[in-house]
Amino acid sequence: MSANKKSNILDWLKKPNINRFGIFLGIAFVFLVFSKFSSDYIQPIKLKIKLSKLQEEIIIKDDTSSIILAMVEAKGFALIPYAFNNTKTIILDADEDIEIKKNEFVFKVQENSFLLEKQLGASYKIRSLKPDILHIPYSKRASKTVPIVLKTKIDYATGFDIKGYFTLSVDSAKIIGPNEIISNISSVLTNDLKLSNVNDDISTSVAVSEINSVEIFPKRITVKAEVKRFTEGKIEVPLTIINKPKDILINYFPKTVTLSYYVDLESYNEIKASDFVVECDYNEINEGQTYFIPRVTKLPEFVKRINIKQKRIDFIRL
Repeated sequence: MSANKKSNILDWLKKPNINRFGIFLGIAFVFLVFSKFSSDYIQPIKLKIKLSKLQEEIIIKDDTSSIILAMVEAKGFALIPYAFNNTKTIILDADEDIEIKKNEFVFKVQENSFLLEKQLGASYKIRSLKPDILHIPYSKRASKTVPIVLKTKIDYATGFDIKGYFTLSVDSAKIIGPNEIISNISSVLTNDLKLSNVNDDISTSVAVSEINSVEIFPKRITVKAEVKRFTEGKIEVPLTIINKPKDILINYFPKTVTLSYYVDLESYNEIKASDFVVECDYNEINEGQTYFIPRVTKLPEFVKRINIKQKRIDFIRL
């Protein structure tokens, strides 16, 4: 195209009439689009029902059975989000909105259409719903409650130890899974609680160990314990002979034993000989045996690592 022709076209486009025509054309197009999107349209939308407050052991069998096809009327602008994905998730309360029957949930769609419209929003009006009644099949896994066993690998600082026992925020867990698996489970373990150089109270959390094909609730627990400075103590405790026939007389030596124990400093001065019971059981001796094996059968809860100095108590029959 020659330079003269190009110049003539540009001059023509610059004319006032041409500019006004272009502006009017653009405005007309905007009004056309606006009028189209401002009009009412009916469009199908898939309402995917999701149930809240389900028991942990319930499994929804068929996900496709939870779909309601809704013919919805709305302005074009409101329907734009559904142009590329025509699915909307609806949350229903399994306790209040749904009828529970054996092996299935039943939702009366037509009777409860207001619940669907409420979640769709005020811009949408439902014209029809299919099906009239929604049947959502479910199954139940077996479940039971078992104790939680805490596993620890704790290295205490020199002279320190736990006073009493660990306190767990939850001492039992709910396990859910195939009956043939959970029927053989009597307890669940935590992961190892690993701490080193501990010289202060313990307050932490630990995960419950997973089991294949089994769900465990809770997943984590809180663990607490008092940690105190400990020392060793010694005390003399009298012996008690139990289960000796009345018609048998014996003499035994020694009459007392020395116990060594580990106790926190705060409780050290509270220890008394009467807090302990050391017994020798006559029923445990074999024919011809002339000694007892002493055992501690009672001790304070806060005492740890108890040991009897005398391992044998000699006796003779009189």
